[in-house]
Amino acid sequence: MAATTLRLMLNISFLLFLGSLLPAALSTTFTLTNSCAYTVWPGLLSGSGTPALPTTGFALAPGESRAVEAPSAWSGRMWGRTLCGTGADGRFACATCDCGSGAVECAGGGAAPPCSLAEFTLDGSGSKDFYDVSLVDGSNIPMAVLPQGGGGEGCGATGCLADLNGPCPADLRVAGPDGAGIACKSACEAFGRPEDCCSGAFAGGPEACRPSAYSMFFKN
Repeated sequence: MAATTLRLMLNISFLLFLGSLLPAALSTTFTLTNSCAYTVWPGLLSGSGTPALPTTGFALAPGESRAVEAPSAWSGRMWGRTLCGTGADGRFACATCDCGSGAVECAGGGAAPPCSLAEFTLDGSGSKDFYDVSLVDGSNIPMAVLPQGGGGEGCGATGCLADLNGPCPADLRVAGPDGAGIACKSACEAFGRPEDCCSGAFAGGPEACRPSAYSMFFKN
């Protein structure tokens, strides 16, 4: 089969492309494009037991793109860090989605919430490629995943076009030094209550864990 391209876009209007399927390909190219008006530092993490990608983090200036090659069978996640820099101690850190490595390369570190996550499984069940964008850990930036070259059903784009940082509920809001919203926590992270985390008596699926005003904010 021909190679598949998955385009991950970091946009001010936060696009998300969820739950589509692609026929498994011999290789995949992730093209990460920063459509924001500010620099974004993508982080990349390979899943357990899957091959490492050639990079785990880098900077993208506004309008810049970078292609990352992945093997045909790969799983992992990608995200966008913001407001990053090197401190007086020489460690690199970001205000949102920091991976804790102290460097631009995440080197196996995951994203600290709240963070928008693009998740991928290539050559998964039925030899198909699966992708989604998750707001389970909250959100920080606009994001989109655009499949190109796939031949399966349901390979279209889908997403959330809203900037969630501004309208984020006050008790979920993460503010930057100037007071502006830079991320939006999940209710589970903010409060740790079983009804928000779908744990304890609220575990067991949607019948046990009902939507809240907070979860519906993200869903809407």
